[in-house]
Amino acid sequence: MERVVILGAGFGGLTAAKALSGKAHVTLVDRHNFQTFLPLLYQVATAGLAADHVAYPIRGALRKSAIEFRMGTPIELDHKNKIIKLDSSEELEFDHLIVALGSATTDFGIKGVSDYALGMKSVTEAVTIRAEVMRRFEDLCRFQDETRLSIAVIGGGPTGIEMAGAMAELVRGPLTSDQNHAAKHIDIYLIEAGPRILPSFSPSLSARTQTDLEKLGVKVLCNTAVQEVQPRKILLKSGEFIPSEVTIWAAGVRGEPTAAKLNLPVTSTRIDIEENLQVKNYPHIWAIGDIAGSKNDQGRYLPMVAPVAMQQGRWVAQQIVRVSQGKPALKFNYKDKGSMATIGRHKAVVEVGKLKLVGALAWSAWLTLHLFYLLGGRNKVLTVADWTWNYLTFDRGNRHIMDSM
Repeated sequence: MERVVILGAGFGGLTAAKALSGKAHVTLVDRHNFQTFLPLLYQVATAGLAADHVAYPIRGALRKSAIEFRMGTPIELDHKNKIIKLDSSEELEFDHLIVALGSATTDFGIKGVSDYALGMKSVTEAVTIRAEVMRRFEDLCRFQDETRLSIAVIGGGPTGIEMAGAMAELVRGPLTSDQNHAAKHIDIYLIEAGPRILPSFSPSLSARTQTDLEKLGVKVLCNTAVQEVQPRKILLKSGEFIPSEVTIWAAGVRGEPTAAKLNLPVTSTRIDIEENLQVKNYPHIWAIGDIAGSKNDQGRYLPMVAPVAMQQGRWVAQQIVRVSQGKPALKFNYKDKGSMATIGRHKAVVEVGKLKLVGALAWSAWLTLHLFYLLGGRNKVLTVADWTWNYLTFDRGNRHIMDSM
């Protein structure tokens, strides 16, 4: 059987591993021993879910399969001998290598982002955001004057609007019940450099989303480019300042930098690949997901979202089997099944081709789909329990400050 090593156990890597199980000798490598369900990280950050609800042990996902798992980070790739070396000093030989390392936060060269803004790419970062918001809230509760707390979310894509909406509901619900005077003195900003939020959606859904956010009390600022993130404030390119005790960066991601360290061809932080997902000049190496420079028929990069990674994972598994049988690898075509984003209770937008849904129906569709893709029976049950409790009581029980424990 062909030896296949997969770097990264995210949506794409895990999907590819399962698709190859029984058809090849598969070794899955990841720096963590768990997979993070990234689409729900913002709910951890806003006290809607416990952190362990969005993380699932990788070995648990591989049970009843012959797939091997190694926890480690790739540090060197020997192209000639087809060997990948891990930071654990282990060397793995392969016939095919699948690079599915995902993405990392990018600051677009904006000064102060890495120092004063909080990212949204890991459970640790989500817990840090939650702790920082709750810590600032507790500080605010000591004042009975007009002192205000400002929270700014930079980036008007799905991650940004979901974070801003959830943060607004946290303030309107639990924090208002905890200390009404303090909650009334919290401002939430959503800052977008472009002319509208959710630019990948239709203009009508963007407008509906902005209206819903503003009803929740979010101050939506479009055509507002950030010049620099500073302590407790944000400098705009217009020269104005926006107060921000907590700044959350949701403005973009890039391909995981490890690809360049492995001497793989990279353009715009993503690995150069052929139409069949093979890395250019390396037919035994494949790239999928956020790190892959896969483009659509219009020459634009495919979005860094889970459906792309999962479709590519299944496709690469099929192509490796074909190549091992002496057949040529076929071109990958992404089937766009639509986009969705949630703003808050009974507020969401869904776009599938010409079909557009808003409100409670879209919200229900969003909940159902995310629950379906969440790994682990325990995580599904506990997530439903948290969601039900939050819905019925307007409360959120995960308002813990635990980042220093």
